[in-house]
Amino acid sequence: MALPLEGVRVLDLTSIMAGPYCTMVLGDMGADVIKVENFPEGDGSRRFEPKVNDESYCFAVLNRNKKSVGINMKDPRGREAFMKLAAKADIITENFRPGVVKKLGIDYDSISKFNPGVIYASMSGFGQTGPYGKKGGFDIVAQGMSGIMMMTGYPGGRPAKVGIAMNDIASGVTALSAILGAYIGKLRTGKGQYLETSLLEAGLAWTFWEFGAYFGGGEIPTATGTRHRRSTPYQAYKTKDGYVTVGANNAKLWTNFCNIVVGKPEWLADPRFNPLAQRLKNIDELEREIEAVLTTQPTAHWVEKLDEAAVPGGPVYSYDQILGDPHIKARNMVVEMDHPKIGRMKAMGIPVKSTGELLEIRKPAPWLGQHTEEVLKDAGYSDKDLAAMWSEGVLYDKYREGAAGPTGNSATNAVTAQ
Repeated sequence: MALPLEGVRVLDLTSIMAGPYCTMVLGDMGADVIKVENFPEGDGSRRFEPKVNDESYCFAVLNRNKKSVGINMKDPRGREAFMKLAAKADIITENFRPGVVKKLGIDYDSISKFNPGVIYASMSGFGQTGPYGKKGGFDIVAQGMSGIMMMTGYPGGRPAKVGIAMNDIASGVTALSAILGAYIGKLRTGKGQYLETSLLEAGLAWTFWEFGAYFGGGEIPTATGTRHRRSTPYQAYKTKDGYVTVGANNAKLWTNFCNIVVGKPEWLADPRFNPLAQRLKNIDELEREIEAVLTTQPTAHWVEKLDEAAVPGGPVYSYDQILGDPHIKARNMVVEMDHPKIGRMKAMGIPVKSTGELLEIRKPAPWLGQHTEEVLKDAGYSDKDLAAMWSEGVLYDKYREGAAGPTGNSATNAVTAQ
């Protein structure tokens, strides 16, 4: 069997997080992802610390299963080389500021003239049209404008950013689903298409409960800490040595929580806490009552009690704690692989488990320009043509002069679970 996207050629012009996440998953699904980078900087995340042997670890974990080609796109020969690659591409992704690819002459309209089957995906801060279409944007800007920062954190506090680059990842996931849908359409019709999404829209599109409450009842969501807006107990509570999450958000779970977990059957008859509408109305009192009990024992005790009662709950972990948890190890979410410059390194595991071949970590992230010669030879360039382009600065490979040691291809299949 083969991975589902084996033989699919992707040209990746994206950088930092949203686009690279999207193309990483395409690569995990078997696509031949060619990352076209400027030089000597390359993808902006290549500068991120920490670095090992002058290679960014953060870049490396997000750009596995890709090749890197260093091309000066502003040189006519560099643009011509890109067009040769684009002629055989099934998918092209980019996340430049709107208007840049058109200025370079590598936009969808230009490429679809000679490759009508191409699927061309753009990711940007605000989209290609609309009043903000020409603006650049980052995750922090999109989090602020999408209302997400105003509903994150604790009541009365300053607006809080979600702890991860949520809108970036939302944009990457949204583009990924659209690309796969467009590719399925292409298999049926033979036609490619242009698609685009933005950090703002992709993040906003994840706010369904808030959307429904606003248009259904005029509710403007505000920060609620760890609380749920529609149900309780459903939050993190303080324990003797930390915090525990509790999801007792229906009648059966609430009953089990009172009877089995905290030993407070009287709460089931307390008019302050029954029915659910009263619990929500008196949520501050409920929190005080629950924490008066939970702070008498450590988190591990309450997790055991919650499990015993079949009430969903768990510890509130720091990042190092979750990465060291035996469940994460059993689910292969931390694996090891060989990188040609970093050496043996940890990589994020694949979060989808499947009965057939679906996703696979096949090779490590490339150094900047690692596959320039290989890819352009495959595109039909002769040694003489390439020599001229190397000497005149049209092409780039960070370690071309005096490079030693293994290449990225030697690390294929060198992935082991931790």
